[in-house]
Order: sequence, then C-alpha cells, then structure tokens
Amino acid sequence: MTLLKKLNQYKTIQLNPAHSLILGFMALIFIGTCLFMIPAATKDRHHLSFIDALFEATSAVCVTGLGVVDTGTTFTLFGQIILLLLVQLGGWGFMTSGILTFILLGKKIGFKQRLLLQHSMNAFSLQGIIKLVQKVIIITLLVEAIGAIFLAIRWSQEMSIGKAIYYGIFHSVSAFNNAGFGLEPDNLSKWVGDPTVNIVITSLFIIGGIGFFVVADIFEKRNIVKFSLHTKIVLTVTLFLNVVSTLLIFVLESNNPATLGNLGTTDKWWAAYFQGVVTRTAGFNTIDIGQLTPSSLVLMVGLMFIGASSGSTGGGIKVTTFALLLLALWSVLTNKQDINVFKRRVPASQVFRALSIAVSSMIFIFIIFFSLTITEKGADVTALIFETVSAFGTVGLSTGLTGDLSPMGRILITIMMFIGRVGPLTMAFALAIRSNNASKIRYAEEKILIG
Repeated sequence: MTLLKKLNQYKTIQLNPAHSLILGFMALIFIGTCLFMIPAATKDRHHLSFIDALFEATSAVCVTGLGVVDTGTTFTLFGQIILLLLVQLGGWGFMTSGILTFILLGKKIGFKQRLLLQHSMNAFSLQGIIKLVQKVIIITLLVEAIGAIFLAIRWSQEMSIGKAIYYGIFHSVSAFNNAGFGLEPDNLSKWVGDPTVNIVITSLFIIGGIGFFVVADIFEKRNIVKFSLHTKIVLTVTLFLNVVSTLLIFVLESNNPATLGNLGTTDKWWAAYFQGVVTRTAGFNTIDIGQLTPSSLVLMVGLMFIGASSGSTGGGIKVTTFALLLLALWSVLTNKQDINVFKRRVPASQVFRALSIAVSSMIFIFIIFFSLTITEKGADVTALIFETVSAFGTVGLSTGLTGDLSPMGRILITIMMFIGRVGPLTMAFALAIRSNNASKIRYAEEKILIG
C-alpha cells in the first residue's frame, strides 16, 4: 500500500461552526496584536509589550473598550485607525466582514460560508442570510455616518473642523459597535450634561445593542403589531431595563459628591440616564465609575451580565435569554406547561438553550473571577467581579483596576473578553468532547428531588 493510500485512510479534519468562529476571531486578534506592536502605532515610538498589545487587540475585536493604556495619549493616528478598524470588523463579526470581502470581489458564497454566517449571527435559517448581511453593512455605515455628522457639528464649536470630524467618526464607530473607546483621558466626562453628546452617543449604542434583526424588522414592517416576537421582546425588555436603571442610578448617586452630588438637577438626570443605559452595552462613561457607591456597582454588574440583544454588537447573556428565563420561572410558579408571551408560545428547546447560556456564563465568570483573586493580591473583590463581568459582557467599564492588573491578570481578562464576544455557549461547544456515534439508547425515567 502506497503512502498516499495510507494518508487517505485518515479522515479529513472537519471544523464545526464553533471552532471556525473561534479561530476566525483569534486570527483577527493576532493580526491586531502584531500591528499594535509596530513602533509607529505608539506616540513614544516604543512598541507595546506582547501582553498589552494582545489585550488592546482583543478589547477592540471583542468590542469591549477596556484598555491597559490610554487610547488618545498612547496611540498615534495610525494606531488609532488600526484600533477603529478592529472595532468595526469585530462589531460586524469576522464572518460578516469576510462575506463583505467576497461580495466586493464578486466571488461566489458557498454553503459552508452561509452556514458559518448563520451560526455567527444566531439566525434561524439560511434563507436570506446574504441579504441580511447586506442590510447589516448598509445599516451600520448609514447610522455611523449620521452619528458622526451630528457629533462633528457639536464638537466643531470647541475644536478645529478637522479634529471635530475625526472625533465624530471615531466616537460614532466606537459607540455603534458598543466598544466604548474614547480619545479623551476621562472618556466623555467633560460632556456630562451636554444634550447632543448624550443623545447621539446613547442612540448609537442602543441601536447597535438591540441588534441588526430588530433594526431590519422595524425598517421593513414599521408597525408594532407586525413585529416579530423577537423584536417585541427585545424592545420591551430594553425599554424596561433602561428606565429602571436610569431611575436607580439617579436615586443611588444623587447624594454622592464624587459622582452626581455636585451636578445640577438637569445634569444629574443626563448623567443617570447615560450611565444607566450604557452599562449593558458600551464602556463609555460621563462620571467616575470608581467613585460609584457599592449599590450602584452591584446594579451595574447585574446589567452587564444581562447585556445587549442577540445578533448585536453587544455581549452578555442577552436580553432575550434573560426574558425567557423569567418567563420560564413565571410558568413554573403559575403551574403552566407552556411559555406564552405576546400571544405566542416559545418552544421548550429554547428554554433549555437559554438556561445553558446562563449557566455556562456563570461558570466561566466564576473561573476567571476566582483566578483573579489569586493573581491580583490585595485587589478589592468588588472591583475584581466588576472587571470580570464587564469583560464578559464586552461592556468595557472599569473602576480603574484595568491598568493595575498583573500580566497574568491581563491574560485572564483577555480570555474573558474573548469568551464574552464569541459567546459562552459557542465556547462550551468548542471545548466539549463529542462522540461520533450518537447513542440510541433511552434509559428508564426516574425523578430526583429538586429545591
């Protein structure tokens, strides 16, 4: 038997969608890491260390916004543009970015690419998946352009036209993709009470956070009665969480002189609104997060864990997962077999999936948080859990701990950001050991005590 025949006996390695997505994001992060290590990327012409470059690249690709260096003072224009490109590509997802390349080059998009795209976007089916990608790209560029124009007009009042345009583009892309990177050392704190900056930035990351499916559904149907169940749940839960979080931040921080206490009434409401709605999606801040009360930090941890919507640029377990778990709990408490919402019944299989996402997320968070308590000796426990959940939710808010993390701590947060972006269930699928021969045996049923 020839060597060729022997080689043909071995099966070709087949990557499932989970492996392909993970490898794709890793490749993009690796490219970003290499680019950040170029001396021309930093103003002092001394390249970032590998760990710092890896951290920044992961934060950009995973649209998180956490940084071990200050974006505006550390990176040159070249470095900032690289950062922005990574944010844009990461926000779209590497598969959407790849399909865009295929479309521009006029190449045929095969079944395998469509399958990977469906998995990466959490779409229900392959039907119309390429048209959805085209809509995603058009919506993204259109919304980012509108946001950049409004921000540039506002900032042209206090800086040169060229700088205002650049600031507008940078912050618009960063906001829509829920990244939270800013060019000022204090992020957006100097515009804490500015209506234009508050409205434009929050509108951008809310639109990016509700997801492309929802935005496309709204544009196509334009009638709340005709909206899909997914759209109705996302809009309802998002509105509820935004209102509640704004009110709670206002109440909890109104008497805190380090945050809202010294602001006027109008500025207090702007700050409470901004910090309340930003927590689930993007890492911008208009007040000092490190000075928030413990109650506000705990509230934010919960909101960051919930995160944005499926098919969006945000992270977390997603608002639909959170809503489905609450609906399942209500069905159990009211002794109902079915989970009904908006006159529709949700399949039981989706409840199991939602539960799997929530449990796997908590497991990953616990592992990283526990590891950080070992590597970051003397660090505040509240700050550690806040940093961990912020990384998981790809939010990017920090109490100020990020820059003080040890090399091992930075690696752990890098891993957490990556898991948060690709999704805890996707990561669990990739790590799981699967048997090629599915068991056809069904064992006898026996109940166990629960609760």
